[in-house]
Amino acid sequence: MKKFSLTLLTISLTLISCSSGSGEFTAEEKIRQDVEWLASDDRGGRLAGSEHEAASANYIADRFLQLGLNPAGDGETYFQQFTLAGPMAQSMGVEDHLSRNVVGTVAGSENPGQVIILGAHYDGQGHGGTISLNHENPDSLHNSADDNASGVAGLMHLAREISEEPLSKSVLFVAFSGEELGLLGSRYFADNLQISPDSVLAMINFDMIGRLTEEELTIFGTGTSSQWDEILSESQESGLNIRTNPSGTGASDHSSFHDIGIPVLHYFTGTHDDYHRGSDTPNKVNADGILAVSEHALGTLRELSAIHADEMDFTATESQQQNIMSGDSVTMGVLPDYTYSGEGFRIEGVRDGGAAAEAGLQGGDVILQMGEIEITDIYGYMEALGEFTSGEEIVVKVRRSGEIKDLTLTFK
Repeated sequence: MKKFSLTLLTISLTLISCSSGSGEFTAEEKIRQDVEWLASDDRGGRLAGSEHEAASANYIADRFLQLGLNPAGDGETYFQQFTLAGPMAQSMGVEDHLSRNVVGTVAGSENPGQVIILGAHYDGQGHGGTISLNHENPDSLHNSADDNASGVAGLMHLAREISEEPLSKSVLFVAFSGEELGLLGSRYFADNLQISPDSVLAMINFDMIGRLTEEELTIFGTGTSSQWDEILSESQESGLNIRTNPSGTGASDHSSFHDIGIPVLHYFTGTHDDYHRGSDTPNKVNADGILAVSEHALGTLRELSAIHADEMDFTATESQQQNIMSGDSVTMGVLPDYTYSGEGFRIEGVRDGGAAAEAGLQGGDVILQMGEIEITDIYGYMEALGEFTSGEEIVVKVRRSGEIKDLTLTFK
């Protein structure tokens, strides 16, 4: 990793007030504090490359320091610096700005040379702009609470638990930046990994874990190793309703590690109407849900730590999580329901101003047919998109509340 001159700053009175007398707070209260600090109006949405992102990085680094994590970034600091680049960084006005991952480690008690990577992105959508889904008012503050102050709060909880009772394997904690601009921080980290991938048992990602409802948790990536089913079956005593999905790729940071041959999991409590909108605020985040998800992950980590790195085989998987609102083909402008496993392709929501919204599609609709193409699942949907062109008009058949509807859609 390259050295850089960024100095670890102490977050003055706010952090001091959170840390002094911290024993008085419950785990849930500490999670709530982290979410509220990171997603407050004062953080300005934490856009990568901004001063608000830098302040948030310092906050996380100070929390790692307080918890006793060893710095594992550049130059014996907690920071790994990289430069933002690419079309999203350019469109958001931060191309060539410096950004930073925050990295700390807890050494394993028995096999410190074998490593488990835990990650969550801390950057947010800033003031929206081109990455906002609120097209009526895109240039407004996006607090980015569930996406992804929630994941960082879960990561902090696990850092606290593991620092007090280390696992047999070492754990590398990484708060990534640049996720919202195309997984830039995690890709940089994976491409510059300072340890052999063969010594890494797995990478576990926490992204959008703040809206647990009806105890339903989705875990992606179970197809990336033959060991996951057994590991997860041993950590089910959580009271959660677990849904699994084999895909280890998609629009979050675990994909960067899947691409270099490391088994992955992604913990996720679902999309919602506040996704990438200014309404994703801290008051809507479920702190006790984050605690429940994190505690489930802790059980998974303990089971995983009992396995030797050589036993964790890797299987590449196809994507069921990619952002289907972008790409080389035409788009409909829908958010997928990743937890759906029935016939067809169910959508969680629609993008304002998109083709689906203008055609009258709604969240909860199950797409059964597009033109003459029957849609059996998300794969079929993505393949079907490649058959149409911008401006083409088709009939989309959907099931809505048990009723079949034909809607006329024009691709953009």
